[in-house]
Amino acid sequence: MKRMMVQLTEEQLKALKELAKARHVSVAKLIRESVATYVAKAPKELTREEKRQQMLNALDKIEKAQFHDIEGKTDLSIHHDKYLAEIYS
Repeated sequence: MKRMMVQLTEEQLKALKELAKARHVSVAKLIRESVATYVAKAPKELTREEKRQQMLNALDKIEKAQFHDIEGKTDLSIHHDKYLAEIYS
């Protein structure tokens, strides 16, 4: 283990000492456990390939999604002229 100096507020140190006493462990052990928990839950930085794969997956979901208007038509971008002609005739 490596030794390091950490500065805590009086309130933080008091709370740690009380918790350590209640659990019958050292303050140092509580700090190590806290750091381990924090590091385990911290979001990791994605690699370029992971970011690329996430984007491709999102695009694939969009491509497979069925977008429709109020009437349920899914081909508005293709046949919009036909539908407009029907509405105005």
